[in-house]
Amino acid sequence: MISTLELRHIIESSFLPVECICSPNDAGTLTIQLINPETKEIDLTVPGIPVSNLTTMRAISDLVAQIREELRLTHLAQSDSRPRSNARRS
Repeated sequence: MISTLELRHIIESSFLPVECICSPNDAGTLTIQLINPETKEIDLTVPGIPVSNLTTMRAISDLVAQIREELRLTHLAQSDSRPRSNARRS
């Protein structure tokens, strides 16, 4: 079994250069927060990830891939909601 400290290091390193904070809690779950390197604001928070499900590198890799996809979709939704200029230059 992978220790919580190792698990945190693996997950947090997987998102570089995006800052990742991986916080374990007493309920046996993790909360992962991804922080935008430019704005220093939280881009995504994923709570309630069961540590018991993260016993293999494959499981950790799958989790990281799922969170990256969620972050990508979040960024797409944010860019779609920004006001756009209708002015055209000649």
